[in-house]
Amino acid sequence: MGRNRIRLEVLNERQRLLWASTGTKNATASEVLYARALAARFTVNTMHEATLTAIANRKELRSTLPADGGSCEEVLSLFADFGIDIKSLAGQLQEEGAKLFINSWDELMSVINSIGLPLAQAAS
Repeated sequence: MGRNRIRLEVLNERQRLLWASTGTKNATASEVLYARALAARFTVNTMHEATLTAIANRKELRSTLPADGGSCEEVLSLFADFGIDIKSLAGQLQEEGAKLFINSWDELMSVINSIGLPLAQAAS
């Protein structure tokens, strides 16, 4: 691979939208509800193994999100019509999501430390 080709591929790296934990929490909803609804090119979707298995068993996702956002502006304006402050809600969801990731990270670090310390002591 030529140097210019490598440079082009590095410059072409896209930042990808992350949908985190798109499994269904409502037992009466389809287990692939969110994973199906949020499928789009150039996105990353984290999900539980059960959701991934359910998608694989169905062997179809329907259509993916439209590149132009589809009718999102219309849908968001309906929320506003019902008195929902979209910016406030978005901020709240981002804050809550960040806290969940921080909690998960802290838990992971705790487990690693609980394993690593005895290993380090045994090695010395």
